[in-house]
Amino acid sequence: MNQRTGKGLSFAKRMYPPRAIGTGLGFFCVLIGLWPLQPAWWVWTLLGLHGFVWPHLAYQIARRSRQPFVAEQRNLVFDGFAGGCWAGAMGLNPLPSVIILSMIAMDKIAAGGWHMLVKTVIAQVLGIALGLWLYAPPLFPPTTQAQMLACLPILLIYPMAIGLICYQVTVQLGQHKRALARLSQTDSLTGLINHGAWKDLLTREFQRCRRADQASVLALIDIDHFKQINDVHGHLMGDDILRTLSALLPTHLRKTDLVARYGGDEFCVMLPGAGLAQAEEILERLRQAVECYRHPDLPEQRLSLSIGIAAYGAHQLSADGWLHEADMALYQAKSAGRNRVVVARSQPSAA
Repeated sequence: MNQRTGKGLSFAKRMYPPRAIGTGLGFFCVLIGLWPLQPAWWVWTLLGLHGFVWPHLAYQIARRSRQPFVAEQRNLVFDGFAGGCWAGAMGLNPLPSVIILSMIAMDKIAAGGWHMLVKTVIAQVLGIALGLWLYAPPLFPPTTQAQMLACLPILLIYPMAIGLICYQVTVQLGQHKRALARLSQTDSLTGLINHGAWKDLLTREFQRCRRADQASVLALIDIDHFKQINDVHGHLMGDDILRTLSALLPTHLRKTDLVARYGGDEFCVMLPGAGLAQAEEILERLRQAVECYRHPDLPEQRLSLSIGIAAYGAHQLSADGWLHEADMALYQAKSAGRNRVVVARSQPSAA
């Protein structure tokens, strides 16, 4: 099933309940409107089929179509045409006709906006003309009290049903929007915060530290000799190691610490509120844990991390300056032989 077909089926499924409610309630509204005219038996049969069979048939037509969305749009236009036919058959009895036609129009605006409304109104006009021609009823008969009472259920219940469905759609759209926002901030391979979202978090943390004079530590982590792992054991194994370490990192950090994939085999860790000594201790434990870890599919491969850390300082002019200090510390860790934690020396930043 392709995406377009899936959306069409979802649309048809969403239209199914309001159509069933509307035609079911409209049945009684039209029934009382036609009763004084004493139409033939086949008219009652058509009314019953439209009221209680058509909603289920329309759903099956859309569901079995190769283009469910297009099929459901045709169903919506037919709803307007059928409503117009019944209004014409009642001789345009003012109250039931207006209620039937307006409820259909409201439903179609909710389903497809003004474009669908225009199609529906045209179909209603054609339906009215056909109803008047087939049944030749007296025009504009007075609305009786019984007819007014029969119109109350659809007048009260149907708008609430449409409102409830629109509310459910709004809630679903909100959920989808939040899910997309999470996806846009998540690295697809590791499930960690991605590079772009991390830079935004770093900027906010830098501003918070500067505003409130709070302590915070930034760490850059590199997997030692990761390119060699990819070259020897393949990229699939490399990806699996990245995923494994991404799951391992948070378990050796505090709950308040933030972990992100910076790119390739590099990770970032933000330790809000941590002092430099505390952060160094936490990251040293992390380094030792990774050094002791063995991948179940590659037990002979030793893993190690080079880690550079930098504390926030008032001398840093920007978040990039803070990041630069951590990057320089990481470079020193790799130059000194890797598999170690190096603390940045605070110095004025030009960034």
